[in-house]
Amino acid sequence: METNVTNSNAEVEVEVEVAQLTNALERRLDLAVASADLDKEIELRLRRIGKSVKMPGFRPGKVPASIVKQQHGDQARHEALNEAIERVLSEAIKTRQLRVAGYPNIEPKTSENPTQIEFTAVFEVYPEIKLGDLTDVEIERPVLEVGAAEMDSTLAVLRKQRVRYEPVDRAAAQGDRVTIDFLGKKDGVPFQGGQANDYPFVLGEGAMLADFENAVVGLKAGEAKSFDMTFPADYSSKDLAGQAVNFEITVKEVREMVLPEIDADFAKALGVADGDVAKMREEIETNLKREVKKRLQGKVKDQVMDALLKANPIDVPRALVDMEIERLMQAARQDMEQRGGMKMKDFPMQREWFVDQAKRRVSLGLILSEIVKVNELHAKAEQVKIIVEDSAQSYEHPEEVIRWYYAQPQRLAEIEGVAIEDNVVAWALSRAKVVDKVAVFDELMGQKS
Repeated sequence: METNVTNSNAEVEVEVEVAQLTNALERRLDLAVASADLDKEIELRLRRIGKSVKMPGFRPGKVPASIVKQQHGDQARHEALNEAIERVLSEAIKTRQLRVAGYPNIEPKTSENPTQIEFTAVFEVYPEIKLGDLTDVEIERPVLEVGAAEMDSTLAVLRKQRVRYEPVDRAAAQGDRVTIDFLGKKDGVPFQGGQANDYPFVLGEGAMLADFENAVVGLKAGEAKSFDMTFPADYSSKDLAGQAVNFEITVKEVREMVLPEIDADFAKALGVADGDVAKMREEIETNLKREVKKRLQGKVKDQVMDALLKANPIDVPRALVDMEIERLMQAARQDMEQRGGMKMKDFPMQREWFVDQAKRRVSLGLILSEIVKVNELHAKAEQVKIIVEDSAQSYEHPEEVIRWYYAQPQRLAEIEGVAIEDNVVAWALSRAKVVDKVAVFDELMGQKS
């Protein structure tokens, strides 16, 4: 397709050719700017510059045009050309109703025509999305009622978080914390990482390899043992993977687990000032129900998003993926700095680590945007209010959290995003085949059985 676009303001004539490249979303615009009209625009700029330019020996506005051109000609040409290209490119894109994703890449072209300056603009457009049918899509919805068993499991976890270990004069058993010296040898020679003194770990928690832990079980403080073992074939150290070694160990101390009683002291440790155990249980149950609800909703949302991606396969603009990769890398770097301090500031990151996640996020963003637009699923004020109030309940002073959100409207943007996702999830569930399945509490909460 070829057309001539004339801009009346800059008097720059541009010849435009639109081509689709091998990438389904990539487009090319070939631009030809008339040299004569560009020269006129440059002259106008130089005149404006000449009216205000200051130079020793000349009054303001009286600097000779030749000197102004010599000193400011390149700047005037650069600005005039950029503005002309941006203007006509914008008009060409608007005329063709193209939705540009990212920023066009402008490159000069070699031309034998002295009357024009040619450029090529290469860019991507947003994909056209035709929403797929969810009628035959099956979505598994996990359900779970918090009862006595879930409360007991949660209390057990809370007790274990506050466990202490007392010395015992007996053989080490599963669940005990032992302190040992050990020396590992391969072919009679100590190997790197195979030696430590006064090394503590809890038997059964998987801190050491199973064969190593089994060799410690049954030993008392002061006892020593030598044993052979073979590292797993998939062991993280390639030098040791699948290799037979010998360990010499000496048990220095054995301590058994002592769990706190569920009493007033335990309640106070959990923040109940008066030590009321009944009140503690009520607070735990309330918080547990809120957390279970949140996790169930998260599981459902993940399944809905997976279903939407499968039902709506789309090409994603590489420019948007690249920008999302940059955001993910920046977020990861900030998180690492918070966890590991400034020493992690320059941690070398690889862009490929984030490619799949970036593609997923961009794809979902485009699909959800179309679903929201077509089905009018925008967030409503009452929805946002409910989400804010619910999330604030987990804080000591919820009213302050609510005021903080509403103090500046932009703080509600994230909450509005949550409300929109909730609307999309509800919309998808109303169209798909939903199968309820009782969730396993320990799996849902990420706890070891």
